[in-house]
Amino acid sequence: MTKPIMAKATAVWLVDNTTLSFKQIGDFCGLHELEVQGIADGDVATGVKGFDPIANNQLDQDEIDRGEKDPAHKLKLKHNPAALGEEKRRGPRYTPLSKRQDRPASILWLVKFHPELSDGQIGKLVGTTKPTIQAIRERTHWNISNIQPIDPVALGLCKQSELDAAVQSANAKRAKEGLVMTDDERRKLVSTEQSLAGDPEPKMPSAISGLETFSLSGNASAADEDGDETEKTYDADSFFNLPDDKDEDDK
Repeated sequence: MTKPIMAKATAVWLVDNTTLSFKQIGDFCGLHELEVQGIADGDVATGVKGFDPIANNQLDQDEIDRGEKDPAHKLKLKHNPAALGEEKRRGPRYTPLSKRQDRPASILWLVKFHPELSDGQIGKLVGTTKPTIQAIRERTHWNISNIQPIDPVALGLCKQSELDAAVQSANAKRAKEGLVMTDDERRKLVSTEQSLAGDPEPKMPSAISGLETFSLSGNASAADEDGDETEKTYDADSFFNLPDDKDEDDK
């Protein structure tokens, strides 16, 4: 059922001016029964001014009277063209005041680890504006030196499913435009299991490459007269040409 415009303010008015049950008001306004009870107790919607649904052509007095007589009756919303599309407002996501200071850190994280995301996608994920995103991209933000990148999912600014959907959409768009992902971007799309199961990266050649024929005891393979390889033993002292003690005595 379509909700009335200014649903919470309408609920405040119905609580103050009718004897409808909390469930009837909640069903009509799209609120939970306990939330309507909180409005009646003064714990919810404090300071919200009631919105008269009768004067604003959303509800008839006869409908309210019928609901007050029958607690099982569900209120029916009058057709109001002004209420069409109320739930599909366009604009940035609302961010609570307690988390707004975390938005620059999440923007920096998205710009750093998901450069394929557009400014519009980042704005929808964390509820920010394009000038703020551009300032962080260009590192001209007034507090850029103190901003540390933090995952917006960890900060509670968006859900992991929303982030994954945005990344997949951005990659699909790039693939459609014929853009090739870099190795770093492709590595981010591979799961941990796939990464561990892949071939190991090639290693740089060793500095002792070619000396594998030498054994740990200093032996090397050499070809004998018949062409067969035999082990030839070298004396370690012979490499240094050290004179014998006997030669020293003769001198």
